[in-house]
Amino acid sequence: MNIAEIKKSAEQRMQKSLDALKADLGKVRTGRAHTGILDHVSVDYYGTITPISQLANISLIDARTIGITPWEKKLIGPIEKAIRDSDLGLNPATQGELIRIPMPPLTEERRRELIKVVKGEGENGKVAVRNLRRDANTALKDLLKAKSIPEDEERRAQDDIQKLTDRFIVEIDKMLAAKEKDLLSV
Repeated sequence: MNIAEIKKSAEQRMQKSLDALKADLGKVRTGRAHTGILDHVSVDYYGTITPISQLANISLIDARTIGITPWEKKLIGPIEKAIRDSDLGLNPATQGELIRIPMPPLTEERRRELIKVVKGEGENGKVAVRNLRRDANTALKDLLKAKSIPEDEERRAQDDIQKLTDRFIVEIDKMLAAKEKDLLSV
């Protein structure tokens, strides 16, 4: 492995950590409706656990209501039950072939709890990025020990890895600030 490969690998893995954090933050419910909140809710469809998104059309009716139109009428009951049984705290209501899911407003206390969860997720993301920096620096030190690269190149590469780390930490902080603002807006 050479310096360029180590840097590229570190950057790709840091980006994956950032993407994973983005996905985790997307699961945290704000007061507004978004269809992604149902991504992890599945229904038993002929003995196969299937995500709702593969069994129905999911859309936003308005800022605080999600609408689900199942492709098969007999799925209305199971979809409703799956949403009720999920840990999302949602209460779907059926109107003909449409399942309406109103998003309950968040209490101040619940907002504070969610902010703690978001900060915890953010901290986990930062730890993951720092661990990747450590791995990259270890790989650089191994190259130095094997006398594959001179010391000054190793130091320069470590500085580049540090700049990369700082850039991703700033991105994580921006994502957290945006999510916190989202949670606090009523």
